[in-house]
Amino acid sequence: MIPELLRWLEERTGIPGAVRAFFSEEIPASAGWAQAIGSVVLFLFFIQVFTGALLAFNYAPTPGEAYRSLNYILREVPGGRMVRGLHHWGSSLMIGAVVLHMIQVFLYGAYRKPREATWMVGVALLLITLGFGLTGYLLPWDNRAYWGTVVTTEIAGQAPLAGGYIRKLLGATGGVGAVTFAHFYALHTILLPIFAFLLVALHVYLVKRHGVSPAPFENRPKRKFFPEQVFRDTCAIFAVFAVLFFLAALAGAPLEGLADPTNTTYIPRPEWYFLFLFELLKFFRGTAERIGSVLLPTLAVALLFSIPFLDRSRLRPVTQSTFALAAVALSLIVGVSLTVAAVATTPHSTGPDPAEAFSTAPSALVSGARIFAANGCAACHSINGVGGSLAPSLNGVSQRHSRAWIAQHLEDPKSQTPGTIMPQFDLSAQDRDLLLSYLLSLPAK
Repeated sequence: MIPELLRWLEERTGIPGAVRAFFSEEIPASAGWAQAIGSVVLFLFFIQVFTGALLAFNYAPTPGEAYRSLNYILREVPGGRMVRGLHHWGSSLMIGAVVLHMIQVFLYGAYRKPREATWMVGVALLLITLGFGLTGYLLPWDNRAYWGTVVTTEIAGQAPLAGGYIRKLLGATGGVGAVTFAHFYALHTILLPIFAFLLVALHVYLVKRHGVSPAPFENRPKRKFFPEQVFRDTCAIFAVFAVLFFLAALAGAPLEGLADPTNTTYIPRPEWYFLFLFELLKFFRGTAERIGSVLLPTLAVALLFSIPFLDRSRLRPVTQSTFALAAVALSLIVGVSLTVAAVATTPHSTGPDPAEAFSTAPSALVSGARIFAANGCAACHSINGVGGSLAPSLNGVSQRHSRAWIAQHLEDPKSQTPGTIMPQFDLSAQDRDLLLSYLLSLPAK
């Protein structure tokens, strides 16, 4: 029956023949373990797609509810903690693997004619991978995510001429809030995956079209992709997955307290792959800050894209590529040094308890601030310029509305503001009074 089934599939789909052609493809005899990194990157990409889809079944893509749904995934969903751990650590491993793959391609000179387009598509995929890390950072909606995104959007807004448009694209023109969250979620789950799938398909096609780059002066006969290279790729993938599994099982994924836009004492820190840029900004102050935040990263990306056209030298073995080795070594030394310096200066405490931001306030106001943060009010409302822009700022609300009006608005928003999208809040009488006292204490800006 199996031969008949294969014959039927071959006649109707051509899949068996395509699989045979894939495994029987000829590759240079010099291909080895270094070429397995590309397969690892592709494997990690599909791990991210799969775990992201699993998380989406129980994830609520709105501020506040996002945090609660993540808690539900971690505590109630079977295997939820493992799936989130795989997704979290998978993103870090994927970025690391993409960087290693580009270093390997650069050292082997595999960007030279006729593989210039393959290299440039790879650079674009590196940027998209970083984009995934950046946009996914906000989605847990905890303090770490919120304040890290505040810093990121501020840096993005420094771009000359395009800064305002970038902030609009990120939904951060009025501060980080519900609009920002919606934009980041759409980028992370819709737009970036579309571009990623298209570019991955194009990259694989170009690799198949031009083949694996042989070593200089290669004169040995080519060999089949199966079984030697398949064995290497499988071993590399298994090793990486073992590391990923143990990280997810033992380290888990961090989740701090619910995002509190009123806690301006929180010290934000980005993920490890952006720490070097975070530390680099310390060398540029005032008007020179744009040099570190915009100019140098832009020049670095432009240089990566232009490498195939700048380097027209003869292909040499890796051990004789002095300039390439020096460039990689210098880049790694600078990047690792800046990252280590950023880690060394990270405070042991990621921030005080939200109530500590109001340590000088009466205890009732402290409790009211906690209730404000716990119910995700900052997703729509801003205080002191921090928070969402979907609803009016709460500074000076006591000058606009009475206590009774605000209380009624919390219980039945549409009775006070027809057409509002504000949900009803089922608060106890004590929590409602504490929240009202806190809101009415806010000074006008």
